[in-house]
Amino acid sequence: MQKIQDWKQSLNNGEIDSQLRKLLVIPQAEVIPQSVYERFLNILDNFVKIFSGNNVTEDSEVGFFSAPGRTELIGNHTDHQRGNVIAAAVNMDVWACANPNQDNTIRFKSEGWDLIEISLDDLTVKEAEKETTAALLRGVAAGYAQKGYEPKGINIFCQSNVLPGSGLSSSAAIEVLIAVILNHFWAADQEDAVTWAKFGQYAENKYFGKPSGLMDQMASAVGSAVHIDFYDPNNVQIESFDLDLEKEQYALCIIDSGADHADLTDAYASIPVEMKTVAEYFNKDVLSEVPEAEFFDHLKTIRQEVGDRAILRAIHYYQENKRVLNAVEKYKSDDFAAFLKEIQSSGNSSWTQLQNISVEGAIKHQEMAVALATAGEILNGEGAYRVHGGGFAGTIQAFVPLSILDKFKTKIENVLGKDSCHILQIRNVGGYVFKS
Repeated sequence: MQKIQDWKQSLNNGEIDSQLRKLLVIPQAEVIPQSVYERFLNILDNFVKIFSGNNVTEDSEVGFFSAPGRTELIGNHTDHQRGNVIAAAVNMDVWACANPNQDNTIRFKSEGWDLIEISLDDLTVKEAEKETTAALLRGVAAGYAQKGYEPKGINIFCQSNVLPGSGLSSSAAIEVLIAVILNHFWAADQEDAVTWAKFGQYAENKYFGKPSGLMDQMASAVGSAVHIDFYDPNNVQIESFDLDLEKEQYALCIIDSGADHADLTDAYASIPVEMKTVAEYFNKDVLSEVPEAEFFDHLKTIRQEVGDRAILRAIHYYQENKRVLNAVEKYKSDDFAAFLKEIQSSGNSSWTQLQNISVEGAIKHQEMAVALATAGEILNGEGAYRVHGGGFAGTIQAFVPLSILDKFKTKIENVLGKDSCHILQIRNVGGYVFKS
C-alpha cells in the first residue's frame, strides 16, 4: 500500500508502466494510451470522493488491484462435470482501489452502480440477495472466514471494462477481484489462485444461486492460457501454456450477438441438471465418474428415464472432454491447424448436441445462431468459430486469420452492428496486486 497522492506520483513518473503493459498486453514498442492513465487516476479520485465520509483523503494508504475477464477456448460445459477445459485470461479487466476501515463492513462501489454495504457480523446466505453483487461479496467473505481468517472492514471502489453479458465472465472477474483484495488485507497474501477461484465459485453457487463450475474463476485467477482438469476437486490440475496467436498469424475475436442474458438462469441451470440426471442413473454425482463405455452400454434404458436432450448433452460432455485433451496434444506438437479443428468441432457440438445456442421455443429471435452462421460464412473454412461461455445469449468466439481480420470485422459488424466485434489479447497474469 501507499498514499493515494504517491500512487499518482508513481503513475506520473512512469513507475507503474511495466505493470500496466503486463496486465493490458501492450508491447514495449507501443505507447501506452492516455486513456489507461486516465482510468487509473479516475479510480483513485473516485475512491476519495466516495469514501471521504469514512475519513479517506489523498493521504490515505490504499492498495490497487486487478482481475481479468476470461475466455473459454474449448471445453463447453465440461467443468461442472469435473472434466477438462482450456481457458485463458484476457486483457479486459476490473481494477480496484481499496483500504481497511474500522466499521466491520465491506463497502463496495462499482462505477455506475449503487454503493453496497455488507456487515461482517452476519455472513450467512441471504435469499433476498440472490443474483446480486452483494451475494458475491458476502460469499467470498464467508469463504475466508470459514478458513479461519478474521473479517475486517474494507472500502472498495472498482471500475470494469469487461463487457457485461459477453461470456468473458465479468462476474468471475469480480469474484476473483474480491478474493484478491480480501487475501491481501485479511490473509496477508497467503492464499493462492486456486483458493481464490474456489471462494468465487462457492459465492456464486451458494450465495448468488447459480450452479456454475469452476472454470470461469480459475481462468481469471490463474492467468495465461490454461488446461484445467477438474476431476479431483481437492487437487485440481492446472497446466499453463503460452498460446501465441500472433506467431500463428491469428486474432481472437469476441462478437456480441445482441441477445440479452436476462432471465436465462434456468436455461443455464438445465445443462448441469440434465447431465446430473444421467450420472445419477449410475449412482454418481457427475459424468466424469461414469465411464463412457458404460454410458453407451446402457443408452437405451437411460433414454427412457431422462429423455433425449439429457442424453445428447451427456454425449457432448464425453466427446468434448476428449476434444480438449486432443487440442492440448495438438498445440503441444505445434499443429495449430489441428488445434483449430478441435475448436470448430466443439462449436458444432455445442449447437447440435449441447443445444445452448437458442432458448427453447425461440423462433423469431435466434441471435446467437445468426452470429455463428454469419461468422462461418465469412471465414469460409478458415479459422474456427463457436459459442462463447454458457451460451443462449451474449457472444460467440472466432479465431480469425490476420490476413482477413479487417474484412471479417467489417462484414460481421455490417450484420450485427458497429463495435460488436472485439479483438482480444491473452493476458499472462491472473488476479493481481499492484506493486507500489
